[in-house]
Amino acid sequence: LESFSMPGKLADCSCKDPSLSEIFIVEGDSAGGSAKQARDRKHQAIMPLRGKILNVERAGQNRALSSETISSLITAIGTNIGEKFDASKARYHRIIIMTDADVDGAHIRCLLLTFFYRYMPDLIRLGYVYCAQPPLFGLKKKNSRSPKVEKYIFDEKALKQHMSELADPEKYDVQRYKGLGEMDPEQLWETTMEPTNRTLVRVSIDDAAMAELVVTELMGDQVEPRKQFIQNHAKDVRYLDI
Repeated sequence: LESFSMPGKLADCSCKDPSLSEIFIVEGDSAGGSAKQARDRKHQAIMPLRGKILNVERAGQNRALSSETISSLITAIGTNIGEKFDASKARYHRIIIMTDADVDGAHIRCLLLTFFYRYMPDLIRLGYVYCAQPPLFGLKKKNSRSPKVEKYIFDEKALKQHMSELADPEKYDVQRYKGLGEMDPEQLWETTMEPTNRTLVRVSIDDAAMAELVVTELMGDQVEPRKQFIQNHAKDVRYLDI
């Protein structure tokens, strides 16, 4: 991996100071194209992924490293893995997972978090790994000639609260964003990538033993623990996107 050149799909930033640099790991070429147009080229790098990465909890290390997506990701981040892992060589101190707000996006985010947990846990401990929070909803006035979104809302609870506070909610259309590619570069920058406006969730390992148990049970090769988890929590589902 040390001899590999930077991945061709990586749109790197010009800044060479890792503490001022961040990389967005983006799902698909469509969202990747919008993110590349929206970004601050000095500080923000974009790494689009093609489809879902391997589940490294099931795949062995040899198989994982034979995956172009995973080897490209390791090369782009710069730390290597295993005995040669060196956190000081991280090329970005903010590694931001930015996926769609649907079940496929959640799955890809889970696969990426499993990858970081298994291969680069120190980056999580150092606070370098984040999940972006793109808005789920956009409110526009009905019959308005302007395409401008009046307000972006990030979860269903906030949507209900906001709609209840409107004098006439019937005057508004609510658009649910399922994919980042549905936003133009200006919207993506304004809501999800602009440092002063965006919301990032820092990934942490509060309890390593519990984290390992969850990753092993839900991402491992044993089907029964996942089946049991679904049966135990099926009644808790409030919103199912299928």
